[in-house]
Amino acid sequence: MLNIKLLREQPQFVAERLAVKNFDAAEIIKSINDLDQKRRETQTELDSILAEQNTLARAIGSFMKEGKKSEAEEAKSKVTELKERSRQLDLQMQSNTNEMNEKLVLLPNLPHSSVPKGKVAEDNVIVREGGSFPELKDALPHWELAKKYDIIDFDLGVKLTGAGFPVYKGKGAKIQRALISYFLDKNTKAGYVEYQPPLMVNEASGFGTGQLPDKGEQMYHVGLDNFYLIPTAEVPVTNIFRDVILNNSELPVKCTAYTPCFRREAGSYGKDVRGLNRLHQFDKVEIVQISHPDSSYDALEEMVKHVEGIVRSLGLPYRILRLCGGDMSFTSALTYDFEVYSAAQGRWLEVSSVSNFETFQANRLKLRFKDENGKTQLAHTLNGSSLALPRILAAILENNQTERGIEVPSVLREYTGFSYID
Repeated sequence: MLNIKLLREQPQFVAERLAVKNFDAAEIIKSINDLDQKRRETQTELDSILAEQNTLARAIGSFMKEGKKSEAEEAKSKVTELKERSRQLDLQMQSNTNEMNEKLVLLPNLPHSSVPKGKVAEDNVIVREGGSFPELKDALPHWELAKKYDIIDFDLGVKLTGAGFPVYKGKGAKIQRALISYFLDKNTKAGYVEYQPPLMVNEASGFGTGQLPDKGEQMYHVGLDNFYLIPTAEVPVTNIFRDVILNNSELPVKCTAYTPCFRREAGSYGKDVRGLNRLHQFDKVEIVQISHPDSSYDALEEMVKHVEGIVRSLGLPYRILRLCGGDMSFTSALTYDFEVYSAAQGRWLEVSSVSNFETFQANRLKLRFKDENGKTQLAHTLNGSSLALPRILAAILENNQTERGIEVPSVLREYTGFSYID
């Protein structure tokens, strides 16, 4: 959530930065500032009335001591009037504050100055590429390979639940488990503390990381208890630090977690959703950092290099993109996407997003730290996929197909116990 002080003091700057995300904020900013002005004027009047009440209260005591009963009664009557007025002002101020906050949460995070302008994915900037492209003949897409080797049953998933809920079995289930264990081991060796969080969160948690109200329609809602199935481990893990004040010496905080993730993906259709390309339930390993504002962009680069190392170790051709304003999330200040190349599909598949949210989430979460001078300020939050499994598995299956079968990346073999899916 943006800071009201920033909107009050630099409305034009905020509007210009949000225009990079193709968000027209001028009208909302004006409305917020008008409500803020009313709120502050009401607060000033309320403070004045409360001060007058205190003065009269002291005067009543003096009048009673001096035997001035009529003056005391008159003062009491005035206090009663002021209390009613202060009650009305308090309600008015609360109404203005609520309306202001309702509009404030509609504004996305400001993009970092390095974010390129653009509206669609084609406007993203390629930062670097790596890995070798396989040379395959008569390559099969992963959904056909899954059927050929009996490792993923998409039809059974439809029977049990619906489209987008595949069933992994045999070596398919084992390579899933191997990927999860490998990713977690890589993350913990890099200093990330492993968590196993709940798979459902309350409304406050969804609001804290910015999924609510912006992406509420994409989340599965458990209506009876008003819980939400998590779209990513970022939500429960980051909310561990909601309403927490850390010491400067505790930063950075580094967390990792594996969870199933649930997304409705409303409106998704066509070839891009075939097989593992887009699911309603999928597995993902996440990394989260709570950072000092002065070092959060160094932390972001560190996270990008960490994820890059994992992708490279799997032997997959990849590229890293800096997202343009129009392709960024509501909450992000700067995002790098990782894509791996699918030789059988002839297209790039997104497998990770690594983002710095600066203070946007922390302001919602009331996540703060005490600096070296003892002053309390908002921390910066960051997160990244490390990694999302469905498209990683799709790329492994498609790029590693041989006459013998699908060759398992060497780094996974100690986890799988086999070198080929055949």
